[in-house]
Amino acid sequence: MSPFCFPVPGLCFLLSLSGVVAQKTKGTCRVCPRNASCVNGTHCTCNHGYISESRQKYFTFPLEICEGTTPSETTSSMKEVVENIESLLTKKTVWGTEKMKNITATFTSILQEMESVVLETALKAPDQKLQKVQSHTVAVETRVVTDNCSTGVTFNLNAQMNSMDINCGDVIQGNIQGPSAVAFISYSCLGNIINASFFEKVNEKDQVYLNSQIVSAAIGPKRNTSLSQAVTLRFQHVKIKPGIKKLFCVYWKGTKEGGHWSTEGCFLIQANKTHSICNCTHLSSFAVLMAFDTQEKDPTLTVITYVGLSLSLLCLLLAALTFLLCKAIQNTSTSLHLQLSLCLFLAHLLFLTAFDRTEIKVLCAIIAGALHYLYLASFTWMLLEGLHLFLTARNLTVVNHSSVNRFMKKLMFPVGYGVPAVIVAISAASRPQLYGTRDHCWLSLNQKFIWAFLGPVCAIICVNFVLFILVLWILKRKLSSLNSEVSTIQNLKMLTLKATAQLFILGCTWCLGVLQMGSAARVMAYLFTIINSLQGFFIFLVYCLLSQQVRKWFGEIIKSKSEPETHTLSSRFGPDSKPSEDK
Repeated sequence: MSPFCFPVPGLCFLLSLSGVVAQKTKGTCRVCPRNASCVNGTHCTCNHGYISESRQKYFTFPLEICEGTTPSETTSSMKEVVENIESLLTKKTVWGTEKMKNITATFTSILQEMESVVLETALKAPDQKLQKVQSHTVAVETRVVTDNCSTGVTFNLNAQMNSMDINCGDVIQGNIQGPSAVAFISYSCLGNIINASFFEKVNEKDQVYLNSQIVSAAIGPKRNTSLSQAVTLRFQHVKIKPGIKKLFCVYWKGTKEGGHWSTEGCFLIQANKTHSICNCTHLSSFAVLMAFDTQEKDPTLTVITYVGLSLSLLCLLLAALTFLLCKAIQNTSTSLHLQLSLCLFLAHLLFLTAFDRTEIKVLCAIIAGALHYLYLASFTWMLLEGLHLFLTARNLTVVNHSSVNRFMKKLMFPVGYGVPAVIVAISAASRPQLYGTRDHCWLSLNQKFIWAFLGPVCAIICVNFVLFILVLWILKRKLSSLNSEVSTIQNLKMLTLKATAQLFILGCTWCLGVLQMGSAARVMAYLFTIINSLQGFFIFLVYCLLSQQVRKWFGEIIKSKSEPETHTLSSRFGPDSKPSEDK
């Protein structure tokens, strides 16, 4: 074994790839094509009875083709190309370890050279419109177009269980002077070397692997990579593994430093356990990467979530019943509290029962849309509560001001339920495929779609914060001008407490949710889960248990339950009667 060819899978192959570019630049002939021999250790020449395709007697290009000079010795040009490529991919040529330093640049050059040779070979035989050649390591399919395309015509090319759909108009690119060609190449062994470690978005918390063969797509004679319509690529997964967190459609992006896998211009359209479908807006070499989540679910956090949300559901139900049945507190403010409680109750209930039901994609998308709407509606009702609180504070001398009540009654239902519906409708119409993820029935993080929820939430938090500051300022002014009426002071204190609790319930929870990143993510996750789970308890505490009218109502209910029993006993025996004796 050579001192540089270690017994590591694919390493010898990588060293041989490194040598291809070296041949082009240094004039060595460590690798010569089929039917050719090395001359003086610097050049290749075709054997007797063969002639190079370039008609040069001596050459250094490793993908040169030596054609037979007699009809019996003539072979298929495309087959010759594939055999030469396979020879390069499998020959264990020895190269120094210093060649490994620029392997990504080598890989980029290799792919470009292979695409060029395949396209040139296809264009030299325009009568063979469709050519397919396959070996153990490489599969090639080319299609030549010699006339104009009909509108909407799409070509489908297949290689090693992978396929590509490309618009005919993108193949010809307005070329009416001669034939045009498209090539689709699939490599079965390149992924062992140019693997997921070259991915630009590698996350230390995730394990990322290449889960498809590497394919290349090219058009000629104009080597244009931009397209009028995106190509559709279908990949067969190399391995079927459970627990996949995310799939990435990537292309090989050549740079001055060499190259890396990038997601720019490539999007995952659909995926299952065995296949992935990608759309890409340009041509290059493509693959599919898969990421596994190495973080195990925290059982303590799960318990807190279920116990906390169950308590929250109970408190929200009790609060809603109180707002409905307690006539002493029924007013515009109570109506706002009731709608908020109902929206949060339905959102928490749906979250507990269906947040991870991802088996049916359409159902998961509907669940994600419903959660999006319910949580947005909850925040909108919180905004209306903040607005009502501000208007009430401004008209503090007459708390149930008629103009305020009329304004809120006209405004609250169209805004409380209409605005979230408009936001969700626009989001669903523009990007319906981003509702539901592989792990959860919620909004996808792709294309920053999560801001369809975070954007309105941040706006509501800011507006409520401003309203809260205005309320405090108004209260300070009112307190300085008040006399010593106890009832008015008590109302002011309760109003201040409700304003404080309102801002805490509204803003603190989701601020912690947004801050779940970096080293403090675990702490923020616990705080977010605990506070979010206790929202129902806070509402029941602030608007029910701390209300003197509600406590009085509770006391009357308890008293009314004990009175019938006393009344039944007194009516049965009377104050002076004695129990009758049996005769």
